[in-house]
Amino acid sequence: MAGARGCPQAGTGERALAELLLEFSRAQYRAKDGGGGGAGSSAKVERIEKRCLELFGRDYCYSLIQNVNGEICGHYPRQIVFLEYESTDRERNMFESTVQVSKLQDLISRSKMARCRGRFVCPVILYKGKHVCRSATLAGWGELYGRTGYNYIFSGGSDDPWADTEDLSEEDSAFRNADSQLFDKVRGHDIKLLRYLSVRYICDLMVENKKVKFGLNVTSSEKVDKAQRYADFTLLSIPYPGCEFFKEYKDRDYRAEGLIFNWKQDYVDAPLSIPVSLTRSLNIDWSEYQSWDLVQQTQNYLKLLISLINGDGDSGLLVHCISGWDRTPLFIALLRLSLWADGLIHASLEPAEILYLTVAYDWFLFGHMLVDRLSKGEEIFFFCFNFLKHITSEEFSAVTLQRRKSLLPGFTVEEICMLKQRDRGSTTSLSSDFSLVLESSPGASGSFTSEAVELMPAGTQTQAAWRKSHTSSPQTVLWSRTPQSEDRLPYQEAKSSSSSSSNHSDTFLRVGSSPLEVPKPRLVPVAGRESRLEEVRSAFLATYSSTIGLKPVPSSPAGALGGLLEQFARGVGLRGSSSTL
Repeated sequence: MAGARGCPQAGTGERALAELLLEFSRAQYRAKDGGGGGAGSSAKVERIEKRCLELFGRDYCYSLIQNVNGEICGHYPRQIVFLEYESTDRERNMFESTVQVSKLQDLISRSKMARCRGRFVCPVILYKGKHVCRSATLAGWGELYGRTGYNYIFSGGSDDPWADTEDLSEEDSAFRNADSQLFDKVRGHDIKLLRYLSVRYICDLMVENKKVKFGLNVTSSEKVDKAQRYADFTLLSIPYPGCEFFKEYKDRDYRAEGLIFNWKQDYVDAPLSIPVSLTRSLNIDWSEYQSWDLVQQTQNYLKLLISLINGDGDSGLLVHCISGWDRTPLFIALLRLSLWADGLIHASLEPAEILYLTVAYDWFLFGHMLVDRLSKGEEIFFFCFNFLKHITSEEFSAVTLQRRKSLLPGFTVEEICMLKQRDRGSTTSLSSDFSLVLESSPGASGSFTSEAVELMPAGTQTQAAWRKSHTSSPQTVLWSRTPQSEDRLPYQEAKSSSSSSSNHSDTFLRVGSSPLEVPKPRLVPVAGRESRLEEVRSAFLATYSSTIGLKPVPSSPAGALGGLLEQFARGVGLRGSSSTL
């Protein structure tokens, strides 16, 4: 269906946000229960869902994946938005879908078993025709079989219960082959969905290779898949502390500066691993990641995600942690807000509206357990929006990162421009020796194999429309670059491949009319980016303080709460001070 024009009367201001936060803090969203529980709650949730559709419809044409009673996933939205392309009012009235929703829904239904809690790969952001997706990690053997009894316990809970068995009887070998075939089938459907969405980069935020509870491996991940089924994707292991760590953030009076995760804990066994070719333009010493505080780590990971999605070509991005409802929405929300602040997505939304959409869709409707997290003091949700003060500068702008990628080594934008100016009229043009690229992605060819073309990945037509409206810009110079080897950082080996082909024969063809030319994004100057993000943060702090509120540390003296309230007042601009919360 086409995205309808957002209705101003529906309200996305302070009152609507307050209602949303109160509902959010009352119960976890459950699709099968009408959103939460009780008639009153159901009506409020319906209003929240409707407002999200209205806000998406301001800038995009979209289709809906139906999950009305939680049939696909119990903690995903009842109506999952599949953004197809950017649009204007006139184009929304002429909307023709570019996706066969019934086939997409069938592919999702088949693939959901591959992921923990059935939280399948779901597209949530559309940027330059490419999908940013979210999910949980891969399900382990125990969850996949749907039992935790005799077989699972005595297998040690591994993905492959026979992995450490040297001598197998003929009957045992048959069981092992059946297990392998099951993983081939289930994860094969997951891979097909990733291909359909043109995802190339998989960013894994887990600090573990596999999640272990009670001595059993209860989940897995792509980076330790024994059969290397995900070898055709570029896997990035970017370990980030789980929600439990944010209890320490709260206990430090909500100060993230100087807060460093303890990487020497027994369960932490996933080192950072990123292809070197993806880091050259970022000027970050990744070998120092264990010494970063929470601010530095979050900043650097966000820069990496922006750099990945900014790359040339058609490659999408998947972000996941374990269940996909704590760390995953943190980075999805920060990425959405950062791109919005640059005027690159959701261009028509005001600060109060993008705030509402991010809280409602990225956090509430995708099942973040705010009630549980607040009861434990694990305030990762609050951290997300308070953290906006740390990403207001130009270095986090997608436009700036795009330029930085394209520069010749050792030259600034201004120096390149001066060289170009000085070279005008010369018989030997600077441009004949160098290529100035604004959208180059090292290691990516930006082309499909013949099999990938047959799949007609979601977003292909959108990307063609996007290029049609953008490549004519005099600032844009596209450079087709020979793929470089995906050399890994020297302190960790990892698998990576630039191939975009699929080894599976089943394909899902997508038909539909080519989308109309999309509007060019509204680029926002750095000062505008800063003020937009500050306005979002201030609106969040003001409404959060009047609804949920910061929780004082139990052992703190009475004056500590007063200090926090004073910090809140300063954060929302009611006090003049250089300090911030």
